[in-house]
Amino acid sequence: MILPVILCGGSGTRLWPMSRERYPKQFLQLGFEHTLLQDTLLRLEPDGHQPALVICNEVHRFICAEQMRAIGYQAGGIILEPEGRNTAPAIALAALKACKTGDDPILLVLASDHHIGDVPAFRQSIERGLTLAQGGKLVTFGIVPDSPHTGYGYIQCGSPLTHDTRDDMGAEVAAFIEKPDLQTAQGYLEQGGYLWNSGIFLFKASEYLNELAQHRPDILQACEQAMVQPHADLDFIRVNREAFLTVPSESIDYAVMEHTEHAAVVPLNAKWNDIGSFEALWQTLSKDPQNNAHIGNVMALNTRDNLVFAQERLVATVGVQDLVVVDTKDALLVAHRNQSQTIKSLVDELKERELAQVTDHREVYRPWGKYDIVDQDQRFLVKRITVRPGHSLSRQLHYHRAEHWVVVSGTAEVEIGEERRLLCEDQSVFIPATVVHRLSNPGKVDLQLIEVQSGSYLGEDDIIRFEDDYTRGTHDLS
Repeated sequence: MILPVILCGGSGTRLWPMSRERYPKQFLQLGFEHTLLQDTLLRLEPDGHQPALVICNEVHRFICAEQMRAIGYQAGGIILEPEGRNTAPAIALAALKACKTGDDPILLVLASDHHIGDVPAFRQSIERGLTLAQGGKLVTFGIVPDSPHTGYGYIQCGSPLTHDTRDDMGAEVAAFIEKPDLQTAQGYLEQGGYLWNSGIFLFKASEYLNELAQHRPDILQACEQAMVQPHADLDFIRVNREAFLTVPSESIDYAVMEHTEHAAVVPLNAKWNDIGSFEALWQTLSKDPQNNAHIGNVMALNTRDNLVFAQERLVATVGVQDLVVVDTKDALLVAHRNQSQTIKSLVDELKERELAQVTDHREVYRPWGKYDIVDQDQRFLVKRITVRPGHSLSRQLHYHRAEHWVVVSGTAEVEIGEERRLLCEDQSVFIPATVVHRLSNPGKVDLQLIEVQSGSYLGEDDIIRFEDDYTRGTHDLS
């Protein structure tokens, strides 16, 4: 059976302010029924694939686990990267884990942030690549181009690898080509035999490790050290942090695929889109008669060809064309649609200014639920907190702030020092600074409360944990 490997890293900066470092695009719904990660898992063959191995950044672990829980998907493991090191090391971790039991599964490597509009066609292409992978080929899937796109790398097809006369059965890879200029891309489209590089792969775990040993032994050796004694932590697999931080950052294309003599490519014509920009998102969404794509509460008058996202408020457009308008709780973006690829430069500028809107949304997710920062100033901060049934915050104290909790709905179990009490709707409690306390939801519905913090320092790092259901340390802000 195939073992899917889901690469769940990346920050999706070109979709800011929807996508942010601590909540990137693979965890967003983006106008679809499910998030991109959830759709990636749901399109797998339920009877033909093993439970997927997911590789994600440590800071995203609870978001990743919760999104799988929400669709009832039980992963074969969630391997945590202390820091991102690109795709070649991430796949090596999965291959090493897969081979530890003596098995040698065929790995189906998928990015967690791609959109596939034709799932049956996607599955058929994987089936075509399976025979090649079983024969020792390192198979990549090339997207059949419908335009001279300059934002993708290209794959030049070589000699056919089967006697089948159809052109979708697989070929040798003649060359991997960097992102071309428009004139070159137009030539590829007219000539034929060139496909977009999708970043989807299929190969035996052992074949990948053998090729990595030949072409980038430094990556393999460091990954082997990181996987010597992985540590189980709830649903997660923690690698050796010190060893993994020595791994060079490199893509699978540069580390293996451009050097191996066993590369093959299978065409994929399944309405694929990597959602790498707002222009790409606009192309995938359904549109009104004026070619507008709307997400949320949007009203449009005499406007056309726009993408408008309204997270909370009503957004109205009048007499405009070819715009991207993204209105979140704490940031507003207005851009021309043909400038959406340059948003990364804007994010780099915001990073230099050290603005919080680059990393976090106003609404922040935690393993026990979430909170929304409603208002704040130098000496106070107001949060709307939601705690899921059966979950608890850590037992903790704060040196610099006091807290006042008001229950809006549900039931709260509150520990303050040695005292324990239950609070119902409209009841409240005060927790002085330096007092050990804990908040839990013993009920069957979400607990919602308002928290008012006051003090000389209100940062999230003013917390000392004494007990935590999610094995977070004192300095772990996830």
